[in-house]
Amino acid sequence: MGRLRRFTEHRFVGLRDEMRIYDCDDEGRFEALRRRVEEEDLVGRALVASFSPDTLAEARNRGFRPG
Repeated sequence: MGRLRRFTEHRFVGLRDEMRIYDCDDEGRFEALRRRVEEEDLVGRALVASFSPDTLAEARNRGFRPG
């Protein structure tokens, strides 16, 4: 199970530039997320979103869709 450094308590993380949800418990999806976040400084550019409650339904409610 992977987690982004500033989002250690969040399973579902969204990227605002593409409005996609990433499940950090899915190793393949997490690796794709981690790579993009590091290479493109998405945290520094405020393009990473978390959800409360940390559920797929809440992410969809905010307009994000599964990747």
